[in-house]
Amino acid sequence: MNNITKVSDITYSDIASYIRLSEVSTSEQNYLTTLINISKDFISKYTGISDLDNYPDLIIVVFVLCQDMYDTRSLYVDNSNLNKVVDTILGMHSINLLPNGEIND
Repeated sequence: MNNITKVSDITYSDIASYIRLSEVSTSEQNYLTTLINISKDFISKYTGISDLDNYPDLIIVVFVLCQDMYDTRSLYVDNSNLNKVVDTILGMHSINLLPNGEIND
């Protein structure tokens, strides 16, 4: 696995190594790339953070989410059954749940 310092550095080969795939076909490359994109999108929407590269601890979240989706062969994150580590890290960075001082009528 490469030395990954930010979320945008994650590639399908990093995920393949993490989930212990020895040979990766073209269709699996595409699937893993899709899982990475879904994971990044989920993290952004969950936390309200648009630039994930500023948060290196989100790297492991991408890996765990991809592994979970790969294991269950799904193209969505099961929000009701999040891994405890993922839930904790995402909770620490959730800025979209904080009030912004505006009063909505």
